[in-house]
Amino acid sequence: MSVSNTVSANSFESHPHSARSMNLFTIRKIGFAIFRRRRMSLFYARFRPSGKTRLLDIGGAPNTWILESRYQRFPVTLVNLRFPDPAVFTDGRFNAMEADATRLPFADASFDIAFSNSVIEHMTTWERQQAFASEARRVGAKLWVQTPARCFPIEPHLLAPFFQYLPRKLQLRTARYFTLWGLLTKPTRAQVEEMTSDIRLLTYSEMNQLFPDCTILKERFLGFTKSYVAVRGSSADHELP
Repeated sequence: MSVSNTVSANSFESHPHSARSMNLFTIRKIGFAIFRRRRMSLFYARFRPSGKTRLLDIGGAPNTWILESRYQRFPVTLVNLRFPDPAVFTDGRFNAMEADATRLPFADASFDIAFSNSVIEHMTTWERQQAFASEARRVGAKLWVQTPARCFPIEPHLLAPFFQYLPRKLQLRTARYFTLWGLLTKPTRAQVEEMTSDIRLLTYSEMNQLFPDCTILKERFLGFTKSYVAVRGSSADHELP
């Protein structure tokens, strides 16, 4: 796959204006942690994984599972292009594999659950998103794929209102001086091009096209749909707020 969940964090940490960058990253981290904890509580309530559950985390990181210490541990296979976090290799519950999410090296239904959090929007094109969704549906008997909603007023990566609706040329011109990400990280032209070309947020209709055999849940914040979650094969007793 082209990116992992750590892309935004890495772009902040590598920039010379690290103090401002880390301030932004800290704000985002705290805010996202609140939603992540609520979302993960729903995941565990719906799927009730046991110690024998085989889970594939596409584009994920070990901290997603390490932080959920109140739940029973189970083996997790992490797939990504690369693994900068040494914890992947020191904790015996994790199996790390370097692979492309659009061409997963697993047989059909190899895992009880295929899981992904905020990754599919980084596939850059609709065709790659289709391949990502197809592979996730193929290798997992059950499915949980979350992604930020395009209709949410704030673009979650650059932290700017309605930025996702601007034409590509206008995004390139405004990302540096008219987004919180640009003001705090002061990116180079190349970094702006990389960030803006990397993200393709999905609509509710597109999620239904990508995951026709799934229920598409809507995560809301202040009445707005903040993200979507494609769910297959779980209990329907619990819903996102």
